[in-house]
Amino acid sequence: MITHRDSRPTLLVVDDEPLNLQVLRQILQQDYQLIFARDGEKALALAQSEKPHLILLDIMMPGLTGLETCQRLKQNPVTQGIPVIFVTALADDRDETEGFAVGCVDYITKPVSAPIVLARVKSQLSLVSAEVLRETRLQVIQRLGRAAEYKDNETGLHVIRMSHYAREIALAAGMGEADAEELFNAAPMHDVGKMGIPDAVLQKPGKLTPGEWEIMKQHVQIGAEIIGDDDSSLLQLASKIALYHHEKWDGSGYPHGLAGEAIPFEARVVALADVFDALTSKRPYKEPWTIEDTTNYILNESNKQFDPELVIAFQTALPKIIEIRAGLLDP
Repeated sequence: MITHRDSRPTLLVVDDEPLNLQVLRQILQQDYQLIFARDGEKALALAQSEKPHLILLDIMMPGLTGLETCQRLKQNPVTQGIPVIFVTALADDRDETEGFAVGCVDYITKPVSAPIVLARVKSQLSLVSAEVLRETRLQVIQRLGRAAEYKDNETGLHVIRMSHYAREIALAAGMGEADAEELFNAAPMHDVGKMGIPDAVLQKPGKLTPGEWEIMKQHVQIGAEIIGDDDSSLLQLASKIALYHHEKWDGSGYPHGLAGEAIPFEARVVALADVFDALTSKRPYKEPWTIEDTTNYILNESNKQFDPELVIAFQTALPKIIEIRAGLLDP
């Protein structure tokens, strides 16, 4: 006999009054799996063991109050991400301020209204689902980026380091925090197209022939095709970076020979960060360059390979980049 897992979200409902628990049960039981607690200590134990998707928490309880319970939930790494909605008769501004201060996400006043309870719960669970989807997407991007680097005889730390460098350079160039964070999350997929390059070319120890070099250059288009055309702004950015990060400021790069500001800004940033990490890292075919030699190379390539304004931003960010590098060295 096949049994089907109950896929409804689980809610933990906490109140010391059985009548209040019964009211919330009637409102929520059709759409959600419910577990109940009548005091703060039991709520903490259930949150730890059952990991509910959301907690509806009374404030005025004997023993641990709801405020104290919420505070302890937020101090525990296992439970700190579970959203808490206070359901309480306390309804003045000071009470709400205290609730938000300890980490609740919403406030429902008693006596409760069924439509309001259902709407508030649905809204918070939608936010949780969106965050889970975002985190999952970021993890997929990072893992694909690391897979490409392993195929290229590089360590997965390369994509992590250069993504950090790219964010610091972008911030130094004036990019906002949110955009720089999105760049940081998109950058790991810059070389994902290398997974489509034959090993005989990608891992050749000697110099590539002209024909092999043409094959190698195809990785930028392959990368853009792997990432695809998605509605996500993050994946759109990742695709753009994959396609254009080998273009050069003077127009001598590939695949399209773009020059200057015709090259997307984010791709210009990643190009510089990528070269810095490649040169300062040990590879089977070379020893690492010193920071000084690498910096001099980048300065000499200003207005040729690299955007001169980004070279200035790189110099500004260099102390932070060196600090990041020290914490992410290859084993």
